[in-house]
Amino acid sequence: MTDFAAKRGLFHIPDGVIYLDGNSLGPMPVEAAGRVARTVRDEWGEMLIGGWNRAGWMAQPARLGDRIGRLIGAEPGSVVIGDTLSIKVYQALASALEMRPDRRVILSDTGNFPTDLYMAEGLIATLGQGHELVTVAPEDVAARIGPDVAVLMLTEVDYRTGRRHDMAALTRAAHDAGALTLWDLAHSAGALPVDLAGAGADFAAGCTYKYLNAGPGAPAFVYVAPRHQDAVRPALSGWLGHAAPFDFDPAYRPGAGVERMRVGTPPVLQMAALEAALDIWEDVDMAALRARSVELTELFIAQVEARCPNLTLTSPRDPDQRGSQVSFRFPEGYAAIQALIARGVIGDFRAPDIMRFGFAPLYVGEYDVRRAAEILGQVMEDRLWDDPACRTRAAVT
Repeated sequence: MTDFAAKRGLFHIPDGVIYLDGNSLGPMPVEAAGRVARTVRDEWGEMLIGGWNRAGWMAQPARLGDRIGRLIGAEPGSVVIGDTLSIKVYQALASALEMRPDRRVILSDTGNFPTDLYMAEGLIATLGQGHELVTVAPEDVAARIGPDVAVLMLTEVDYRTGRRHDMAALTRAAHDAGALTLWDLAHSAGALPVDLAGAGADFAAGCTYKYLNAGPGAPAFVYVAPRHQDAVRPALSGWLGHAAPFDFDPAYRPGAGVERMRVGTPPVLQMAALEAALDIWEDVDMAALRARSVELTELFIAQVEARCPNLTLTSPRDPDQRGSQVSFRFPEGYAAIQALIARGVIGDFRAPDIMRFGFAPLYVGEYDVRRAAEILGQVMEDRLWDDPACRTRAAVT
């Protein structure tokens, strides 16, 4: 049984802060600073270029990929680390489209994270082959899947509302129609149990700086189902995806398995922080994590609705239909979040009017939930958000 109270001590949470924004950027693991420092001092500093071999830097993307794979239900050897989520979405989508050359529709939903849609639009323009990005309301996705769809591209958990798609059911529907699937796990990995292999997913990608707590700018991951790995041709054929990078062949030959999805030089210092973060997950039972997440989110909803009648729940009320976040709508949501932050409760805002709160059981407990709801109630009842200082928009909301 996972001891969540003990896990909290493995994170640095500043004094006086209730942190409900791990769905945007996770807090720093206590061991991360030391791990990065040792990598800088003992590996880069002492080994210099020898660190690629002696410290195993070159093998880290696959090794860390397997560690993440355990948390997302992926087969061994099917996940690799590197680059950014946008890059990995682009790679996976381009590969999937090439595997369905007779189809032209990329199907997504209106709640998908914008960068995924931007990358699809850019890829369509680059290919110039008449592909079309079709977006429908999340609840209409299943009905729109048809024989013209090449790829179903969805984020499992909506970044704004926390609404959760049924990965297994939609993957089956896509396959029945002859389409492939690409799942964005940015708000799933480390937040809830994921079973890519069991669901039959074709491709997936995700980031490591949210619920996995690997730090700002931490590398992304990409998943390719083993059955597709020998057929996938990476659209971004970087030198580290080559079968023999240090042969320096003038022509590209794809590497074996998911390794061909590597592009550029691994971010060694960022991977050191990621490794420290993944150490915390080694004995975490994902089913227990999910049960605790549901308890916390249910408590928060009940507490906020009792104290704040002018807020409107926009997350699904059924916990089975949402991830590990809760969102409320309020016309002055940005200002209200700023007033909360000023009082030590950190959530965030998403346009146009969504107040968003993430619940990570590794460091969020019942006291945090009750106290955060109490402070939110004070902010709303006393109109503490109605302050010019709270209305000034920062670059990051």
